[in-house]
Amino acid sequence: MSAARAYLLKGVSVVGGEPTDLLLRGGAVAAAGRGLPAGGAEAVDADGLVALPGLVDLHVHLREPGREDAETVQTGSRAAALGGYTAVCAMANTDPVADTAGVVEQVWRLGRAAGLVDVQPVGAVTVGLRGERLAELGAMATSAASVRMFSDDGRCVSDARLMRRALEYVKAFDGVIAQHAEEPRLTADAQMHEGEVSARLGLAGWPAVAEEAVIARDVLLAGHVGSRLHVCHVSTAGSVEILRWAKGRGVRVTAEVCPHHLLLTDDLVAGAAGAGSYDPVFKVNPPLRTAADAAVLRAALAEGVLDAVATDHAPHAVEDKECEWAYARPGMLGLETALSVVLHALAGAAPRSGGAAPAPSGAAPSGDRAARQWPDWDLVAERMSRTPARIAGLAGHGRDPAPGVPANLTLVDPAARWRVDPTALASRSRNTPYAGMVLPGRVVATFLRGEPTVLDGKAVR
Repeated sequence: MSAARAYLLKGVSVVGGEPTDLLLRGGAVAAAGRGLPAGGAEAVDADGLVALPGLVDLHVHLREPGREDAETVQTGSRAAALGGYTAVCAMANTDPVADTAGVVEQVWRLGRAAGLVDVQPVGAVTVGLRGERLAELGAMATSAASVRMFSDDGRCVSDARLMRRALEYVKAFDGVIAQHAEEPRLTADAQMHEGEVSARLGLAGWPAVAEEAVIARDVLLAGHVGSRLHVCHVSTAGSVEILRWAKGRGVRVTAEVCPHHLLLTDDLVAGAAGAGSYDPVFKVNPPLRTAADAAVLRAALAEGVLDAVATDHAPHAVEDKECEWAYARPGMLGLETALSVVLHALAGAAPRSGGAAPAPSGAAPSGDRAARQWPDWDLVAERMSRTPARIAGLAGHGRDPAPGVPANLTLVDPAARWRVDPTALASRSRNTPYAGMVLPGRVVATFLRGEPTVLDGKAVR
């Protein structure tokens, strides 16, 4: 498409406000108001649609380089655009590991070539993710990719001294260490959440304390150093309480939660009959927790103790998922379903496989937001766009559509319902836990710097 093309979005509701028109020209929002003249712009009927700032994902696995059989930057970027994203942060556990300026620049250039979302590489904290010595943090920060977030995600930086050094190092350029909180000595051979279901099924458990102990240590370290810490994929009620404590004392800590931890629970591993489905599509790290944990996570997201939603989009090749539970790799797809799952989870209604989900309209979450109209689009924009963009330092993203603002936005049909079909997803992999579910809300269009990457619910390129 021509970079000079302009678009007039007619009758759109910006973050749930009153309907207006938005003129996109020159990569930015040129004007806003009712009855704007087209002036040669291509008109887009946006009546009944909600405009959100383009979604930003702090945590995706695009698998390239090294596992292009599961995903590529191109296919992952297309999935992101279809999910309403305009920027994603690509984790470092590629092959080779993104622990040098050369590898992060390769991922960054692949993202620019795809041109569907801004792909911001996340650099490794330690060489080869081995947790032995720091990677080239400074070189990655000053590279063309301008890395500001570093993580050994998939593995925990379990050495306290090394974690302290990493926090001290990135403080010099206001970087952030994103920790996969898992004490490895407590999760050896773990297969699922440690609890009643794991005991009944005879599967080794992944205890909540393995996450909580690392978060407790790291918020103390971050407070001591005065540096920025980000906690990946929080999954337990106890972790929420530790984060609330740390934030109350001024520790510079932020945290994310995944859509699947908001909605899905460990009893899915047991199956409908309770005898054990052992379906590896539900295997993820950290594991699905209890319904009580999920309820606390939903409330913490609304409250702001959990700052952001991040998908932990983890595509896997068929042979890595369609096998025995013990041998299956952990991880789930998330980019194309995230917004709908969040809308549904925060509305307090759980979708049922193969059937229509209860409509969330008119049902607000409990607590201090109960009086608000639901969906609370401002809350969705804050947790899925504005705050993630601030955490990652992504200028131009996470800004509500308004004159002079870069035209990175997504249009959502709040009245739509859609059934998740794994074969229709843009990802190269098919490991979605939502297969057959009917979810609310549909991304109709996504614009990156004023150019559509998705129109009428379909990828433009």
